[in-house]
Amino acid sequence: MPAKAGVGLKPPHYRQILEQRPPVGWFEVHAENYLGAGGPPHAALTAIREHYPLSIHGVGLSIGGAQPPDRTHLRRLRALLDRYQPALFSEHLAWSSHGGRFLNDLLPLPYTEKTLAHVAAQVSGVQEALGRPILIENPSTYVRFHDETLSEPVFLAELAARSGCGLLLDLNNVYVSAANHDFDPVAYLAAFPLEAAEEVHLAGHATSADDLGRPLLIDAHDREVAAPVWALFRALLARAGPLPTLIEWDSRVPTWECLQAEAARAQALLDVAGDRRHGGH
Repeated sequence: MPAKAGVGLKPPHYRQILEQRPPVGWFEVHAENYLGAGGPPHAALTAIREHYPLSIHGVGLSIGGAQPPDRTHLRRLRALLDRYQPALFSEHLAWSSHGGRFLNDLLPLPYTEKTLAHVAAQVSGVQEALGRPILIENPSTYVRFHDETLSEPVFLAELAARSGCGLLLDLNNVYVSAANHDFDPVAYLAAFPLEAAEEVHLAGHATSADDLGRPLLIDAHDREVAAPVWALFRALLARAGPLPTLIEWDSRVPTWECLQAEAARAQALLDVAGDRRHGGH
């Protein structure tokens, strides 16, 4: 995957992308939208895949769940990955199913040694079933657990070391969680195991309030990337250099021109970081 800016591929933009071949680095799709055998989504994705690198992002494996990921889902996912040969496949550090019931949310885990051992085993099993290493994304969270013994960066570093997985660093999730739990996002970034990071996500968030009237940020993916998240991105690039970077915009999907402008802003920062790495000015 090139260390360039990509965007989430959405059906309203299929035709424009195929007709114009815009200068974006790559596209990412949600796996669960393409698990059927055929139809217009696959026709469009097949055509776009001929011209652009592809990443596939899963939302339904429930890697943090008490039970192993659903075998039927894993088989369908393996078929999708074999079909399109994406450069990257990623999933979330979360759980979303239990006892055969599937929930429409990505729910948090307590960061303990017991949870770490369980999730590492789950990730290893998924990688074996899919026949490839995967990336695990840091979550946006809205609650904390009293019995936590590990920080999120340490948990993710250990998970990568034990399972051999890579990491997807979602900077909007970092900022959202930092605001909701009152920690420093810059300190989080300093502690994050960047050597395992293979992809970056940037997205917009909504501002709400909890029951006590305190600010609560929501990982909404429905607007432009916020200024503090761009600042975190610049800090990341200063430390790690360019990485494949996705603009996520999943609801209230804008025009292609608006989405491409966000990607162009990310690409400009990636270009500057690349020049600095190679001694440019």
